[in-house]
Amino acid sequence: MTAALGVAAAVEVGSAGTAAAYGWTRTLQQGVSGSDVVELQIRVGGWAASSAQQTYVAWDGEFGPATAAAVGRFQSAYGLSADGVVGPQTQSVLNSLEKSDGSTAHFAWSEFTSHDGSGFGGGKVGSTQVKENVRRLMYKLEAVRKKAGNSSITINSGFRSTSYNASVGGASNSMHVYGDAADIVVSGHTTLQVYRIAETCGFSGLEAYSHSWQHVDSRVQYPSYGSGSWWWESGVV
Repeated sequence: MTAALGVAAAVEVGSAGTAAAYGWTRTLQQGVSGSDVVELQIRVGGWAASSAQQTYVAWDGEFGPATAAAVGRFQSAYGLSADGVVGPQTQSVLNSLEKSDGSTAHFAWSEFTSHDGSGFGGGKVGSTQVKENVRRLMYKLEAVRKKAGNSSITINSGFRSTSYNASVGGASNSMHVYGDAADIVVSGHTTLQVYRIAETCGFSGLEAYSHSWQHVDSRVQYPSYGSGSWWWESGVV
């Protein structure tokens, strides 16, 4: 998993914050590998499962069965032929979810900055990495939004500087301080309903649905951050 993060990091500077849509140069399908596959895996990460399952789409750059299955679910959701092959039509839809500043169609960077005014700085990793982690989170949240019937999502808390996290009583190793966590409210949906949706989106950290928000994070995909085990506080619902 650490190696997978290394591959993904190579994508970071070249894709996040660019002024144009991602430049797909080939059709992607099972058996291929490369940095473009990592980018694909980031974008379909929220389609990891069709039902509650502790699984995720690895950012390893290898187009295997799990990536193909996630692509098929994405294609089906967006009215495409669900063949698991990423050709021009699928690439076009994937790019429609990207804004010119590197954020995603329904989320803005400003929604995820620390509430103490420190932007993406002051966390446990550098601001560039925080922003990349937020970008990956955004794509999973795009899947939550789609599965919730295109309902709007409010971000109550995204990235937190370590000082702000401490001031609100957050755990010292909270995924918020890395930019990998969000506390969300989905319009027209209870937290129980949101929890159930999140169980299909590759999130390995889910706080109990008894709050007025739903916490989501991808801790297992960041083993170097020290939270590399599954935490679904309410279990499988």
